[in-house]
Amino acid sequence: MTSDHPAGHDTGGPPPRPVLLPANQPRQFYRGGTSIAALRGMPAEARTPTEAAEGTVATEFGPEDWIASTTSLFGKAPAGLTVLPDGRLLRDAVAADPDGWLGPAHTAVLGADTGLLVKLLDAGQRLPVHCHPSNAFARRHLNCRHGKTEAWVVIGTSGDNPTVYAGFTEGVDERTIDAWVSTQDSAAMLGALNPIPVQPGDTVFVPAGLPHAIGPGVFIVELQQPTDFSVTLEWQGFLPGADAGHLGLGYDTALGCVDTSGWSGARLDSLVRHTGDRRDPVVPLFGAEADAFFRAERMHLGPRVELDPSLAVLVVLEGTARLRTEHGGELDLRRGATALVPFAAGPSTLDGEAVVVRCRPPHPSAVPAADGSDVGGVE
Repeated sequence: MTSDHPAGHDTGGPPPRPVLLPANQPRQFYRGGTSIAALRGMPAEARTPTEAAEGTVATEFGPEDWIASTTSLFGKAPAGLTVLPDGRLLRDAVAADPDGWLGPAHTAVLGADTGLLVKLLDAGQRLPVHCHPSNAFARRHLNCRHGKTEAWVVIGTSGDNPTVYAGFTEGVDERTIDAWVSTQDSAAMLGALNPIPVQPGDTVFVPAGLPHAIGPGVFIVELQQPTDFSVTLEWQGFLPGADAGHLGLGYDTALGCVDTSGWSGARLDSLVRHTGDRRDPVVPLFGAEADAFFRAERMHLGPRVELDPSLAVLVVLEGTARLRTEHGGELDLRRGATALVPFAAGPSTLDGEAVVVRCRPPHPSAVPAADGSDVGGVE
């Protein structure tokens, strides 16, 4: 390791250090949470997140564990925001020392914006057919730099034929989509999507605009842009009413973000990777197309793995490990731990016998400009 402290920390206070983060389950409209409890080794409680006792994982409407979140639920702030062990909101801590948390190369293009939200998502039931807006759509209609491109790292499955759904099998005209939504024809909507059988180790890249759903029994680490923007085509049986499904824009506008093109063959295959059989020390999980949004690799410890300075979320899937950082001390990790590592911790190593997913923000050189240019998605 080098002895130079990462540049950019000049707040006068102590630099941020790696921290362990507890479960953070804002209440959702769909069920799940038992796989989160099992991974974290915590008691599962058949209650909602607001009713569950401290130190337990809610399994009624607690299917999402928001890790290192500077994002709140749409229309429900501050729900979803991560609270650090010292009581501060992560959002506020990053704003007070962006270079320390994120590094100067990151802040040069994104400022004090982490550019990332990581979740554990345990689908206790099938999610509705929905999609997310692109950067351009979000800027135009939601006054936000970020849309919501996301990706899934499958870490567990249960039940028969675990499946996700992504992209229309054939192009669909806007009039047909309008009819599906107005009549809530769930069978037609789901039937128009490509079913993708999944197993642990599979990854799926989901560009903004792509209609999708996640089937029951699929447990993922989800990386996404840091928003909670969803356009829910299939709201009946999930949301209290149609008004909850269109981001306050009305469906006439909101459905403009849907990618109506056909995805099949090589085009669909380009979204999916099968990495479950790979046991390299470091396994990249996405292609270059994801770099503008997030990065991730799965690490198989045994040999020591060296890590460059970066904001990172670590999710320990198996075993135990020790994180040693040049400027942020050490942290013991075990199965189910989720840790946040700041840039200011410097170069670091992971030792032990463990499988760890490392999630990072977009590569600074790949981030699209904030002046109206865009990467992917439907405007």
